[in-house]
Amino acid sequence: AGPMPAPQVADSLMLLLVLALSCNPSTAATASPSAPHIKPSYSFGRTFLGLDKCNACIGTSICKKFFKEEIRFDTWLSSHLKLPPSYLLSYSGNYTDDAKSWRLVDITRLTSKYRHDLADKRICTSLLKTKTCSLERALRRTHRFQKWLRAKRLTPDLVQGLSSPMLRCPSQRLLDRIVRRYAEVPDAGSIYMDHLTDRDKLRLLYTLSVNSHPILLQIFPDVEGWPFPRYLGSCGRLVVSASTRPLRDFYSAVPEVAADLALQLLAVLRSMGTNDLNYFFYFTHVDAGTFGVFSNGHLFIRDASTLGIIDKEEGSQLIDGQQEYKDIFSCLTVDCQSAFVSCNSIGEKHSLVMVCQELLPKLLKGKFLQPVQEKIDSFLQHCADGLADDQSLNEAVAKLAELLKPLRSCDSRFAYRYPDCKYSDKY
Repeated sequence: AGPMPAPQVADSLMLLLVLALSCNPSTAATASPSAPHIKPSYSFGRTFLGLDKCNACIGTSICKKFFKEEIRFDTWLSSHLKLPPSYLLSYSGNYTDDAKSWRLVDITRLTSKYRHDLADKRICTSLLKTKTCSLERALRRTHRFQKWLRAKRLTPDLVQGLSSPMLRCPSQRLLDRIVRRYAEVPDAGSIYMDHLTDRDKLRLLYTLSVNSHPILLQIFPDVEGWPFPRYLGSCGRLVVSASTRPLRDFYSAVPEVAADLALQLLAVLRSMGTNDLNYFFYFTHVDAGTFGVFSNGHLFIRDASTLGIIDKEEGSQLIDGQQEYKDIFSCLTVDCQSAFVSCNSIGEKHSLVMVCQELLPKLLKGKFLQPVQEKIDSFLQHCADGLADDQSLNEAVAKLAELLKPLRSCDSRFAYRYPDCKYSDKY
């Protein structure tokens, strides 16, 4: 046979090249013109994510994103993708759905790695009398989890004695909502636990025992108007949610920003007491990281771990004494000896007094001209003392809100209400 014509030679070589590339996926990846020549990647450890602890973990719904590098820890999207230290409680990250546009996210642990490790040891020593063990095997043997396996519905006796404030005074309505909206399973929607595998049940019980923050984000989503950041998913023992800056970053803010945030804070507290679903939310603790602010200026509850819930419609289904029940799940993050607050002792002004003591003074002190500043300080003191009855305290807060409203401004820094504030009396 004679020599091949030049075009045929080129075609054959191209075919060989295509075949070679398709046989070698790593070459194929680098040959794409859009991909960089050397593609750095995280050396993701299962231990960093906490995947090695599953199913004593939160879930796996967002793991793919981590492994495909569609969630990155570095705040500037660059190479040298080293993992941050594992002892931190939270990390700033970037998240993408299309590899083109990125948005900021918060990546959080339920509790510190030190506390997690301590709890893991406690599970092994108290349940199996060994220093290390399969956490799943140990927890599956417990009386509580065996009850969970047999249960068709999540009932108050299954969560009794858990340390989460959200479950101190549980109603059946609230527990049904948890099962129906549990986002770590694909086909939620029923109040019955038929769609939960044994593995799902252990993950849900573990999350509720350690920190109910991700569950609150799932069952009261931001798209329905609740003041929480959006839950994006979890992987191992890490939760991913929309990013907010903590309120502490705004303590030195200019007066009009401080006035705006204080008014939003009061509005959030009001919605926690009065909402369409008749749930009463209260804080057991607040600090500078409890609330956060989105890039559009909107204030949200950044850390829901200290939120308790009382069902004003149904009340609590726990009978006295049931709260005192303790087992290994009661002690995964707290000292087992800590006493529970009685559901009946929580008053309407409970959270407001805390916020007046801890947060509003730091936000509003020395920000405004006299005599306005003096009036603000006087209201805050009155509120922080907490001596007044609910009605007079509400009146004081209404007066404080009236003082703060004209101190706000209407411009693009407050994107959550701009340009509406130009045309609406609401703002």
